[in-house]
Amino acid sequence: MTRSPDDILDELLVLRCQDGDAKALEALVGRWEHRLRRHAWRLTGRVDAASDVVQDTWLAIVRGIRRLDDPARFQPWALRIVTNKCADWTRRRQRQRRLMQNVTGNAAVRATRPADGETRTDEIDRLLQALRKLPTDHRVILSMFYLDGLSTRQIAQSLALPVGTVKSRLYHARNQLKHVLERKR
Repeated sequence: MTRSPDDILDELLVLRCQDGDAKALEALVGRWEHRLRRHAWRLTGRVDAASDVVQDTWLAIVRGIRRLDDPARFQPWALRIVTNKCADWTRRRQRQRRLMQNVTGNAAVRATRPADGETRTDEIDRLLQALRKLPTDHRVILSMFYLDGLSTRQIAQSLALPVGTVKSRLYHARNQLKHVLERKR
């Protein structure tokens, strides 16, 4: 496998972080903050939640970076932490929502945009809204594959799954997204 200069720099920064170099950690945060935040935003659908999740992620990374055996695995390792933190956030939000529904007795109703005459922004909004309706595992797989550009092998490493399982889930996630989008039209 060919490694890019960026991959090598990330590995070097991870090794320096493992040795306690604060400047290396600062550089690693600078290189990865936006990517991790973008991944968290795709999974939560909220900018404020993504910020909280990424903050928790960096705390987990700082605490656990010395246990990362292979610095070349930083990307899948960090994305897995973000994914897990997003799942935690989603569970907390669902608990809060159930509590609010019990208190108020009302479920929130969301408006959807019409498909006729929609602009590119509307189309993206519709896609993101459809993604949010998918189960978390499908959202994660689609986001990692299409939006983060990870290969099925890298996704498998990130989620600790066999490659065949990732391919199967990717197939089913695509189909489910297609059905959600077709129902909205």
